[in-house]
Amino acid sequence: MMADALFLNELSSQLSAKLAVKIQINQAERIQGGDINETYRLVTNEGPWFLKVNDARRYPDMFAKEFSGLSTLRNTQTFAVPEPVCHGAIYGRAFLVTDYKEKGGASTDFWEGFAGNLIKLHQHTQAHFGFNEYNYIGTLKQYNTPYTNWAVFYAFNRIMPLAKQAYDRFLLDKPLVTQLEQLCKKFTSIFPDERPALLHGDLWSGNFMVGPDGKACIYDPAVYYGHREMDLAMTRLFGGFDTRFYYAYQSLFPLANGWQERISLCQLYPLLAHVLLFNGGSYVDSVKEVLKEWQ
Repeated sequence: MMADALFLNELSSQLSAKLAVKIQINQAERIQGGDINETYRLVTNEGPWFLKVNDARRYPDMFAKEFSGLSTLRNTQTFAVPEPVCHGAIYGRAFLVTDYKEKGGASTDFWEGFAGNLIKLHQHTQAHFGFNEYNYIGTLKQYNTPYTNWAVFYAFNRIMPLAKQAYDRFLLDKPLVTQLEQLCKKFTSIFPDERPALLHGDLWSGNFMVGPDGKACIYDPAVYYGHREMDLAMTRLFGGFDTRFYYAYQSLFPLANGWQERISLCQLYPLLAHVLLFNGGSYVDSVKEVLKEWQ
């Protein structure tokens, strides 16, 4: 599914039409960009851009949703976020083009600044949990049906849809799904009340970089209005975030008591997502550990 000459010629035409200026793509350099998409640095007469490509038949609207998510984050003016330029499909290949962010060296207060910007993002709120459309976490559909109660939202839009998919694919057995159902019934008594916070939604160490200004640039969002502990728990799932980040966040916008204990509960959603994305494996054991902890 390489970005061949025919594809690039048509992409040049679409970019030219979109931007009302003649765009000539001189080179498409393949770069490392995660497990899901092919990624390229486009060298053009108007500077570099970033290109993602995938199979339009398998994921017909994934990049449209990512375009929307990036736009939502940019509109908050809290973080550096790649500017989405255009998306579409060419010869059966879905694509997304954004501006290209150069990497820089971290400023001395990088982690404190990261925490401060995340707080500003989380202070964007609305009346209900959810989002104005469904979107994706990885390649999995993320349901955003609005609820005014976080516990109900988390159960019906996050945990149980993935549990059902995992059961249907023989990745989770019936007793495990039953345990998940029972745990969902406890959410109301476990989670403290919080206003819906605008979340990045998939904030692990692979979805940020140090920008040229020495500050955090975030991308690959799975945005929705949710409980802000979800973003913090996601940062803890695979490491890569400095202790200063958490101290700064907690000192400026304290989380409710017991947030450390709820980390595993908030990680249950991305763990279930990884069960589906990676066909079970050790992630099933991680789900079992969370269930054991909250029995």
